[in-house]
Amino acid sequence: MSHLYIAIEGPIGVGKSTLARLLQPEFQARLLMEVFEENPFLAKFYADRATYAFQTQIFFLLSRYRQQSAIPPMLDAGNVISDYTFAKDRLFAHLNLQGDELEMYERLHQLLAEKITLPSLVIYLQAETDVLLERISVRDRAYERTMDRNYIEALNQAYARFFADYTQTPVLTVDTTHLNIVRQPDDLAFIVDRIKSLLGQGTYQRSLLEATAEPPTAGVVARVPKHDLPELQGWHRAFDQEKGFSTDIFFNLMCLQEEMGELANEMTHIWKRREMLQRDGMSAGQALESAIAEQRAGLCDELADCLAYIIKLANYAGIDLEAAYLAKMERNRHRVWPSMFTDNRATPKVDQ
Repeated sequence: MSHLYIAIEGPIGVGKSTLARLLQPEFQARLLMEVFEENPFLAKFYADRATYAFQTQIFFLLSRYRQQSAIPPMLDAGNVISDYTFAKDRLFAHLNLQGDELEMYERLHQLLAEKITLPSLVIYLQAETDVLLERISVRDRAYERTMDRNYIEALNQAYARFFADYTQTPVLTVDTTHLNIVRQPDDLAFIVDRIKSLLGQGTYQRSLLEATAEPPTAGVVARVPKHDLPELQGWHRAFDQEKGFSTDIFFNLMCLQEEMGELANEMTHIWKRREMLQRDGMSAGQALESAIAEQRAGLCDELADCLAYIIKLANYAGIDLEAAYLAKMERNRHRVWPSMFTDNRATPKVDQ
C-alpha cells in the first residue's frame, strides 16, 4: 500500500504548522515540520533583506533538502504530513535574490530538486495580508517583529502566482481569512471534509481513506450530493459504474458535442422567441426574461446534460475539476481582457 503524503503551503502566518498538527490524528500521520529557527541568518535577513538574502536562502535550501530526504523512509512506515514543500524554497529565492546570486541558487536547486519526493496532495492556505500580519503579531516571534508589510504583501502575491501555474501535484486551495481552525471545530471539519473528498478522486495515490473504506454496495448512487464538485465527481463515477456506462473518453466527448448541439437548439428557440416578443412591443429585457421562462425546463435539462459529460471527461482523464477551475480563475484574475469580452461597464467576463 502506498501511504499518503500531504504537504501544507502558504505565506508566513497563514497557519501551516497549526493545521499540520491538527490533521495528524485524523490521518494517523507522522509530522515533518520545517526547522527554520536554526537558520543563523534569519533575524539579520528580516532586519536587512538585501545584505543577508543569499546566505539565508542557501542555508534554507540545504536544510530543507536534508529534511525532505527523510520522507521516503517515513512513507515506508505510514502517512506523512509536512508543513511545507521543497518547491516553496524557489519561490522565496525569486522574491529575494537577483543576478548572479539567483543564477547560482538555480543551479544548486535544480540538482537537489530531482531527488525530492512529491506530495500526494498540497494544501494551499490563503489569507488576506492584514490577517497574516495579525496572526504574525499574535505569535510574537522575536525575529518577525520587524517584518515589513510590503514584504508580506509581496510574498502573498508570489504564492498566488506560484499556485496559479503549479501542476506538479493535486492542490486543495483553502481561504483561511475567516476560518479559525483552533477555536472553531466546524472550520477544521470543513477542511478535513475537503481533503477526504479530494483524495477519493482521479489518479491520486491510494490513501489511508480508500484502504479503510468499506467496498461500495448496490444503491451507492441513491443520494445525489449537493454543492460539492469533488463529491459530484465521485458520485458520477460510481453512477457510471453502477449503470455500466462507457468510460471511453472520446465517445463521451462526442456525446458532449451532441448535447452542446441540443443546448444550441434551446438557445435558438429563446433567441427567436425574444425577437418575436420584441416585435410585439415588449422591451428587450422583458422579452428575454419571458423567452427564457418559456424554455427554462428544456434549458435546465440540456445544461445538466452538458455538465454531466464534462464531469465524465474530467473523471476519465483523472482531473480534479474543482481544482482545475479554481486554478484557471486565479490565472484569469491577472489577465488583461480585450474589449470584446467586456460589457458597457468594462466588467471582465469569465474565460470559457
